[in-house]
Amino acid sequence: MRDAVIVEAVRTPIGKGKPSGALHGVHPVDLLAHSLSTLVERTGIDPALIDDVIGGTVTQVGDQSQNITRSALLAAGYPESVPGTTVDRQCGSSQQAVHFAAQGVMSGAYDVVVAAGVESMGRVPMGSSAVGRESMGVGFERRYPDGLVPQGISAELIAARWGLSRTRLDEFAAYSHQKAAAATSAGSFAKELAVLPELSVDEAIRPDTTLDALAGLRPAFRSDAYSTRFPQIDWSITAGNSSPLSDGSAALMITTSEIAARLGLRPLARLHSFAVVGDDPLMMLTAVVPATRKVLQRSGLDISDIDLFEVNEAFASVVLAWAADTGADLARVNVHGGALALGHPLGASGARLMTTLVNAMEQRGARFGLQTMCEAGGLANATVLERLA
Repeated sequence: MRDAVIVEAVRTPIGKGKPSGALHGVHPVDLLAHSLSTLVERTGIDPALIDDVIGGTVTQVGDQSQNITRSALLAAGYPESVPGTTVDRQCGSSQQAVHFAAQGVMSGAYDVVVAAGVESMGRVPMGSSAVGRESMGVGFERRYPDGLVPQGISAELIAARWGLSRTRLDEFAAYSHQKAAAATSAGSFAKELAVLPELSVDEAIRPDTTLDALAGLRPAFRSDAYSTRFPQIDWSITAGNSSPLSDGSAALMITTSEIAARLGLRPLARLHSFAVVGDDPLMMLTAVVPATRKVLQRSGLDISDIDLFEVNEAFASVVLAWAADTGADLARVNVHGGALALGHPLGASGARLMTTLVNAMEQRGARFGLQTMCEAGGLANATVLERLA
């Protein structure tokens, strides 16, 4: 079977996903087009060689509707002959796009493919695609008669089940900001960033974040109804230990090592192993644990073999629970900071995490990297990368 390698990976700086955010005036089609055009500029390849562009976007309505990936590749100047499609596996959409792209290359269906993602949460608010939905259907509601819960409540349930205190969550959040600020100052993101006229660095990082400041924030999801239904909840999830609303895009080019050599491109990492799993949709965000176990089993590796991890910081409780169950060393996790500081532009986050992971592996001489992220509905993707040097 053919291999699949990443030959380039780029991302935009991440903006705050609100009207005052630096990227609010940038249409999401143009936001993704910027990453796509930068990818071609940096590789120097003829974009006509690209067999497909697979993009991830969660809220596919309004400015992000009607196959935004196809619109963006045309806006980026790709030939009209290049196709594109947009997938939705919720927050893991662009990580799933990477999986589909790599699997297509390995099977021989593609020679060169781009995996990407975009989300403008300021222009297309999260939840917009559910407007007008009256129910989940008879069968679903029969199976879950009490109903599922918003992701913030799931994050609270995780904190309660794993015994994670408010202080522990806030400590983790503060450290994420410290790492992201240090990485920015050190130029660790310079290679991966496709800067925009509107924004050159990640906008949500707060270098001066303190535990005292975080401790002053109110619980974001407190509810009398949910307190009655889930008396174990201590209400410890706040805006400070949750990822912020964000705008951004990212893109990776994937091919085989043989084709890369022919095109004069240097493989950065091999896509070693893949997994996607489902878990309890009420807990929603816990599937990162079985996804990690499954991808490690498929790879033949142990958790101790992984040099660097990227685990999406949708909420601090998710990453801390994952680390507790997998035994991963937190010193190897999100070494340049995570979504709590950098931001979480939903459909772009999978590609953003992988872009950051590839570059961190190169900078630190790591051999193996593992990425996983929780997704609405009780889902998670996991990927193992092997650096090629």
